Amino acid sequence: MPETTAHVTAAEISRIAGVTRATVSNWRRRHADFPHPSGGTDTSPLYDLGAVQAWLGSRGHTQVADPREELRTAVRFQASDPDRTTWRIGFVLTLARRSTDETAALADLTDAELVARAAEEVTELLASLPGQAPASPPFSASDGPTLRAILRCVREQGGPAALAVLAERELEDSAATGVYGTPEPLTRLVAELLPAGVALVLDPACGSGALLAAAAGRGATTLLGQDSVPVQAQRAAVGLSLAAPRAEVTVRLGDSLRADAFDGLTADAVVCNPPYGDRDWGHDELAYDPRWAYGVPGRAESELAWVQHCLAHLIPGGWAVLLLPPATASRPSGRRVRAELVRGGAVRAVLALPAGAAPPLHVGLQLWVLQRPEPGGLERKSVLFVDMAGAPGSGAGEQAAGSPRTGSSRAPIDWADLTARTLAHWAAFTADPDGFAAEPGSARAVPVVDLLDELVDLTPARQVRISRTDVDPVELSTRTETGRRELTEAARSLLDAADLTAWTPPEPGGPAREWRTATASDLARGGALTLLRTVPDAKGPEPEPEGAASATAAPVLTGADIARGTGPTGDPAELRSAAPVPVVAVGDVLVRAVVGGAGPTARVADEGDAGALLGPQVHLLRPDPARLDSWFLAGFVGSAENIAGASTGSTVLHVAPGRLRVPLLPLDEQRRYGEAFRHVHELRARAREAARLAEETAALLTGGLTGGALLPAPAGVSSDTEPA
Repeated sequence: MPETTAHVTAAEISRIAGVTRATVSNWRRRHADFPHPSGGTDTSPLYDLGAVQAWLGSRGHTQVADPREELRTAVRFQASDPDRTTWRIGFVLTLARRSTDETAALADLTDAELVARAAEEVTELLASLPGQAPASPPFSASDGPTLRAILRCVREQGGPAALAVLAERELEDSAATGVYGTPEPLTRLVAELLPAGVALVLDPACGSGALLAAAAGRGATTLLGQDSVPVQAQRAAVGLSLAAPRAEVTVRLGDSLRADAFDGLTADAVVCNPPYGDRDWGHDELAYDPRWAYGVPGRAESELAWVQHCLAHLIPGGWAVLLLPPATASRPSGRRVRAELVRGGAVRAVLALPAGAAPPLHVGLQLWVLQRPEPGGLERKSVLFVDMAGAPGSGAGEQAAGSPRTGSSRAPIDWADLTARTLAHWAAFTADPDGFAAEPGSARAVPVVDLLDELVDLTPARQVRISRTDVDPVELSTRTETGRRELTEAARSLLDAADLTAWTPPEPGGPAREWRTATASDLARGGALTLLRTVPDAKGPEPEPEGAASATAAPVLTGADIARGTGPTGDPAELRSAAPVPVVAVGDVLVRAVVGGAGPTARVADEGDAGALLGPQVHLLRPDPARLDSWFLAGFVGSAENIAGASTGSTVLHVAPGRLRVPLLPLDEQRRYGEAFRHVHELRARAREAARLAEETAALLTGGLTGGALLPAPAGVSSDTEPA
């Protein structure tokens, strides 16, 4: 028998059963045999999980909870215990070392057998995890449900997903502050800023190990990490063994600034997303540390301490890329250290990212690219500055798709475009620093002597500002006229799409229409649709498309593509799956798996999407055309109310597709709704294009007028004459 009784709230029951909370309330009122509260309060009752599952099973309700949410709930049933978390992380590692068939066989064991097997295997592996081995026994009988939830999460969504949930709980109850993850697109950009062929890479504040995993994807064979938070160091050690099984991985526990676990070691490259704003980083005790070759960092300049720590761990000519807050580039207290870094040639580039690119989402962070000077090496006469914060598709002032909702209105960041343009500037600069061609307002190579003023302000937005000499008045006039014509045409198309004849209101004074609904899970069981998704597997094989002889070169359709309304832009080389990857077909309904940001949540696949591989953050609903209309399905499952009811999680919301509800209507009526939803989709697409053109044209006109390349129309001459 378990040592403790697991309890669930009404909200958790709704997630387990795949219904709304209102349905759970109806069950409580209408069914006398519904389990009575066994804890909690009158306003927030708790129910025995076993009794609830038995009641649901007796009525044919299958569990549809997202594996991550199931694991999150299971972990919550037990008090936070760092030792227990260590054992659980070790269990993830044992599962990762098993084949798919061996892992599946574990699901057939009883709880007692699973606990005994896990305890035996984890004990053998514990020495490979950072930190001191727990003295307590590994697992007890009450751990059975949690181990089973870990098993399901690893099987269905991969080891990294399980590690993230386990770390999440421990971080909630710890004193750790400023623990931010690094989004995957940003980790790839950091890794691609490093030169090809780096073998030994260090991350002195490795967190979950995401930056080191990206470096391994670029060919690094030795990965070294250190982190001061035990659960993060353990998570990194296991996660890197999954993401880079061929690499030599060493992760140590401790504060890198105060207790450097790799003292004296030099690496080919260093990557780092250090903690920000830490005033207790060791300023007093480290005042005479030999790492401060460019000056002792001020008490408020912990970031510049990390910069010098990373440089001290580089071989001569080695490279470092750090993710830093924008204040590091301009705070007065860091002026002297910045001046020495620039004068010594250690700073090679500062690249500004848009707000929302990485937590904290309200801040536009910066990438600093550093290189340790070589004795007798070439003099570095300039520093590259790139400002992507205000670039088209950057999401500046808009919310990033897939990020936690913050109440702002930022739109998705076009990571493919941002990465391509940033790397293009970087490649051009490294190939010929003296001959770098500036892109006004976006990128500029600034001479070192111009940076060494009284401020030593390394903010990219300040350094890339357009000057009069950057603009050709004739070329700018031509570009603005072209933009104006395109905007006029887009505005006319938008007016056409805004024709409101595709729908009618109900009878005057009458109520809104109501209908019976079914969940997507119910429709899937009845054969009306098929639910498909890509199961991520960090150590899995190259993607194997289902029903396709050779489609590995096909692009990947991502959640950001749905939000932006673009075709597939994902890189198939980054896709790893534990099962054949679904291939998108015309008529499929595509739903973003992560809630948040502007743009649609669902859309119908067209010819431009057909043949693409399904990204891991997208759910695919494939309707039977004889029973369900695609546009009707997309319109209802993509509604804000439906998505909210089917979402789980706290900070980041994930859509559980089986919980999405669809009205039960005849096919001919579905098609009428479908045509209306298709019209709405067209309206949104044309509005987005018109808004983009308006912003670009306005920016051109403003820059031209303020820079003197364009002049206002003379008095008496109209500036809004309709073009012929």
